[in-house]
Amino acid sequence: MGIFEKFKLGLQKTASSFSSGLKEIIIKKEIDDKTLDEIEEFLIQSDVGVIASEEIKKIIAEKKIDPNKDKLEEINLILKNYIISLMSPLENSNFFSNKTDLNAVLVSGVNGVGKTTTIGKIGKILKNNGNKVIFSASDTFRAAAIEQLENWAKKIDVDIIKSSQGSDPASVAYKAVEEAIGKNFTHVLIDTAGRLQNKKNLMEEYKKIANVTKKIDPKAPHEVLLVLDATSGQNVINQVEEFNKIIPITGLIMTKLDGTAKGGILIALAKKYKLPIIALGLGEKEDDLQIFEAEKFANSFVNIN
Repeated sequence: MGIFEKFKLGLQKTASSFSSGLKEIIIKKEIDDKTLDEIEEFLIQSDVGVIASEEIKKIIAEKKIDPNKDKLEEINLILKNYIISLMSPLENSNFFSNKTDLNAVLVSGVNGVGKTTTIGKIGKILKNNGNKVIFSASDTFRAAAIEQLENWAKKIDVDIIKSSQGSDPASVAYKAVEEAIGKNFTHVLIDTAGRLQNKKNLMEEYKKIANVTKKIDPKAPHEVLLVLDATSGQNVINQVEEFNKIIPITGLIMTKLDGTAKGGILIALAKKYKLPIIALGLGEKEDDLQIFEAEKFANSFVNIN
């Protein structure tokens, strides 16, 4: 299956819901002020966000769509161009490229977003691109998380630093970075326990993990990724807001896009935070983490082949 087909299949629920909803609004209607208001309301309900929805409405109004043309096709083209213009600057395929210097990557997020699985999939892409990868099992809260990351390490044949359940997560991260420097690894992927952004003590522990890595390399962590669950809809906005206050986020990964019609939330995030989007989780298989490409996302979102 080609990359575009994976995007299309992974965003099928979003595209289907979006396309049918939009079609219902504009069918047999002129694009007058009332219709424009309905389109804006529909975009907001589709999690695209208030600001982006207002901007898209304004572009459609200024375009003055020819009533003799296919209105749905014309509006989809406007949406596609808007998404590409907004999100192309947020692509960061360089994240996965072959490196020579150390990259300590802190991976965070709330409970149940799929951090550990995502780390495994990131590790596979990095290794396939010629990088030397080591995992840090710093989610010491769950024994299952340590075991899960260990299974991924075996599966893709990379090293792992781990400790027992309940041990200090910052200590595990420190040892992993130390090992990476000593053995010339290019990437340390640091798993962390799922934590709600409103739990102050857990967020302080998260900050401690980052600070400990700085003792070995003042520039660490070199990347701070926040993993988000697309099925959470608008809740992800608050997650980005709060995690970004603790340690500045350098990239986003959106998982479970294949299981929801709420893919529009990625547009709202792009508009509000302008943070790099590293990859999208478009399924459960090993190869279903796809490097983010704005044009493929846009085409899949509006169902354009």
